[in-house]
Amino acid sequence: MKSELFEVSPVQKEIKIAIEPNEVKPVYQKVLQQYSKLAQVPGFRKGFAPAEIIKNRYREDIQNEVIRELLPDKVAQAIQEHELNPLSEPQLRLDDEQVNLDNGLNVSVAVEVMPHIENLNYKGLEVVRRMRPTEQLEEETARIIEQRRKEYATLAPVEDRAAEIGDTLTIDVRGKFTDDDEAEPIEANDLEIELGGAGVEETFTENLIGASPDEEKTFTLEYPANFTSPALAGRKVEYTATVKSLGKVEMPEETDEFAKSLDEDFETYADFTAKTREDVEFMAKVESDNRVRDELTNAMIDANPVTVPPTLINYQAQGLAQEFASKMEQQGIDMKNADQKLWEMLFQRMLPQAEREVRGAMLLNEVATLENVEISADELNEEIETIAKYSNKPIEEVRESLKDEQNQAGLNERLRNRKAVEILVNSANVTDGEWLEEVQPVIGAQPETDEGDETNDANDETNVQTESDVTNETENVETVEAEKDSDEKDEK
Repeated sequence: MKSELFEVSPVQKEIKIAIEPNEVKPVYQKVLQQYSKLAQVPGFRKGFAPAEIIKNRYREDIQNEVIRELLPDKVAQAIQEHELNPLSEPQLRLDDEQVNLDNGLNVSVAVEVMPHIENLNYKGLEVVRRMRPTEQLEEETARIIEQRRKEYATLAPVEDRAAEIGDTLTIDVRGKFTDDDEAEPIEANDLEIELGGAGVEETFTENLIGASPDEEKTFTLEYPANFTSPALAGRKVEYTATVKSLGKVEMPEETDEFAKSLDEDFETYADFTAKTREDVEFMAKVESDNRVRDELTNAMIDANPVTVPPTLINYQAQGLAQEFASKMEQQGIDMKNADQKLWEMLFQRMLPQAEREVRGAMLLNEVATLENVEISADELNEEIETIAKYSNKPIEEVRESLKDEQNQAGLNERLRNRKAVEILVNSANVTDGEWLEEVQPVIGAQPETDEGDETNDANDETNVQTESDVTNETENVETVEAEKDSDEKDEK
């Protein structure tokens, strides 16, 4: 056998294989013998028909069987000779217009491979470090303090007046679709809503102000076409709300005693507020550091337009489409009933993002290789402990899952890529700049984060999860059951 390698593209190789007649003959004789033993030929007992008759009668079948038996080993041999690592099943093509096994066999094999990356540009990349302004940190600190106080708030009954803004009402709700008499009604019992609160429709607040216990209010709510719940978007619902009780939230006082009840390390309320501000500043730094990592990874992707194997892009796009579908399921949209056209649209929309993600992972892997990055046993054990901690799994269960070679390779790659990102950071030209709310979405590898962010590594093999503008396309999917969900009722 002779073989010659040709480059079709950086990720596509073609091997021309010429199989000599003397290599074909033994296989041909073997197949012919098998047919001779089993063939039923009129006028001859089974197994006694002359070879020439068998050849002529089953010529095409014998030829196809010889090719099926001969090619796998020859193709594998050629791939090994040229030191290729196929990413997908090799595609075969017979080059002979008229196959004549007496003359041997000529075959072309298309093989998809990883590209060879040369002159990787990854050092000295430009990036701007941006920190949230002091005003935002102060607002976030105040928000968290207020949230902690709300966690310990009590609901005091109100009996001497009607409902006002800020009151919490316990109501039973019945909703009837005015545009569809056969639609299943919406029902919710003992639903607590805060008049004027976030997540409560303004129409509910307007109609329930001034209400008293045991009073019934009927009103109509027309949802906008872009409402967050597709089951309600563009629909008109007549609601009847029965007020069962009325209460007023009473917040705990800002005292040293309250602070001590939160944490025994707090001696005063000032200790509590100072620690909250410290935590906010710490998370702001983590956020800023992660943005630097993300933007450097994006800068490297833009600076190195290498060709990405289509197989890997398609695989990643399928994964992203499945992730998006899972998120839609969590919002009450039954993607199991989505037609093939929607799935194809999802897949196509995910392709550009998938290409960047795969390219980012490829480039980070190349950085790790160039910098001789290795993962020590101690680093691996530390990561396993972190995964176990944040996934609430026994450490032995995590270790057992890593006996699977694919899982182990995935973990090792994540750790190498994480180190590669730090190499980008350490060699980058970093300048300080003003805070910007909108930045380029995270693309590439999972960045190095602090402990709380390790949960992503523990629960998700993919590097990035970003939503697409395909959300609107899913609004036509029927979700009757979603109308019953308590989460949806909370939106009212």
